[in-house]
Amino acid sequence: MSETTSEATSAATTGERSGTTQSRRASFALITLVYLVALGASAAVWITIDDGPFWRAAYADLVGTAVVFLGSLLLRSSSVYDPYWSVAPPLLVGGWMIELGASPRAWLVLALVTLWGARLTWNWARGYPGLPHEDWRYVDIRRQCVDATGHVAVYWVVSFLGIHLFPTIQVFLGLLGAYVAIATDAALGPFDAVAAVVTLAAIAIEAVADRQLHAFNRDKRPGEILDRGLWAWSRHPNYFGEILFWWGLWLFTLSVSPTPLFALAGPLAITVMFLVVSLPMLEKRSRARRPTYAEHARRTSLLVPWPPRRG
Repeated sequence: MSETTSEATSAATTGERSGTTQSRRASFALITLVYLVALGASAAVWITIDDGPFWRAAYADLVGTAVVFLGSLLLRSSSVYDPYWSVAPPLLVGGWMIELGASPRAWLVLALVTLWGARLTWNWARGYPGLPHEDWRYVDIRRQCVDATGHVAVYWVVSFLGIHLFPTIQVFLGLLGAYVAIATDAALGPFDAVAAVVTLAAIAIEAVADRQLHAFNRDKRPGEILDRGLWAWSRHPNYFGEILFWWGLWLFTLSVSPTPLFALAGPLAITVMFLVVSLPMLEKRSRARRPTYAEHARRTSLLVPWPPRRG
């Protein structure tokens, strides 16, 4: 996913200080080209397939993912996919709104998803060091694949299935709530107000947490732990905000009667992914790299912001 890690942000800052701004610009140009090709291919699929807006969006999303994967393969960096997490949803929601109708609820959902996507994409961009950088998790996966098989080609199969396709499916499931909200013709109600407040709060939490992390990485010392601001109440407040965002989108479905239970698949799948995959990997790495992290973990909540333990 596109969440900015402290390692990536630090690397970008170091790169700019070392005079690599030009290479970052070239990297952004290449990635932009990949995404424009992916957008064109996805739009062609959406226009030519006559299978209803939901499935046309699904097919277009898969084709876009495949094109971005080819870009990752050609540029030899799976991190080319990272911004897809936040770039694709506003486009999918916008396409649904065009086909299903621009109701007040649809405009509200589109505005929220666009705000979330624009902010998260900007956060990725300012922390991206440039090609051939890869997220440390991808580097670990590559090393494990090569050590186990001796063939780097195996890594690219794993990359397509696990780093590209799996997150695309997760995010598409997360957008089920948005699809239901846009497809309904029910009038705006109190559940929409609650959903909007929760979703905006999630975006704000992510924004504050990422800003605090970015500031910390500018001046941190080796082994130092961010334990100020939101990070004093949660070890991963940016991930808490991300999970809360998808639950906020699901809350819009409560305005539909009867409420479609299938939309729960999205926030549940994303929550499980963070709790079972992303957070354990981050925790293991932090404990291995920072001697005082175990004590920090004892005092500080893993995810949900909560006053730190004393003593």
